[in-house]
Amino acid sequence: MIVTLETMGTVASIEVPGASVGAGDVAAVRGAFDRLEETFSLYRDDSELSRIARGEQLLTQSSPAVRSVYDRALEWRSATGGAFTPHRPDGVIDLDGIVKAIAIRDAGVELIDRGFDRWCLNVGGDVQVAGTPDSGAWQIGIVDPVDRTSILCVVALSEPRRAIATSGVMERGEHVWRTQADSDRDFVQVSVAADDIITADVLATAILSGGEAFRDIATANWDIDVLTVTRSGELSMTPGMRNALAART
Repeated sequence: MIVTLETMGTVASIEVPGASVGAGDVAAVRGAFDRLEETFSLYRDDSELSRIARGEQLLTQSSPAVRSVYDRALEWRSATGGAFTPHRPDGVIDLDGIVKAIAIRDAGVELIDRGFDRWCLNVGGDVQVAGTPDSGAWQIGIVDPVDRTSILCVVALSEPRRAIATSGVMERGEHVWRTQADSDRDFVQVSVAADDIITADVLATAILSGGEAFRDIATANWDIDVLTVTRSGELSMTPGMRNALAART
């Protein structure tokens, strides 16, 4: 069974093989996203982070939820040498780079708590899975950055690789602050497979920002598989990602 819903400015799908997803289950998943969006969305004037951005509320006066996520984002900034950052160039705190992944993780917890032991949760191309479908592996399509209506490739996800996230500039434009000079070798899309969605999502953004140099650092320091597409159209992937492509059914 596949159920779709709109959340966080995109479309989420829940696939649960051999089971029915009820209205209460969908509401629980939606709630995981709504709670974070209400607090962290800079597109909502009434969110806590928007009030902080406008100077109406001090960060030191923010809720424990905001301080906790901000602290985690700072830890990732330190770990990535600044390739991932919770700050826009103008200094505004922007936690979008980690909040969606946290929401996906929390939604997965809701599904597990409601008795679902195998599922695929896809939120705007960022995916977390549990268990395995009847085919033995989840088949996850990665969109072509040049033609958003086409699939670039299909990646097989199975334990322990439970998550894959894609960060790119072709749909939303240059929304990521790059740490290297502009060139044809800049990445326009990065997909990262990892054991958890937060690692996958954060490092996809960091590699998009940091380019080839940081990709090499990331693959040496984290247990991840990576697929990149450059501005000139060159595609490259780590051996683990290549094996995942070869394993598809």
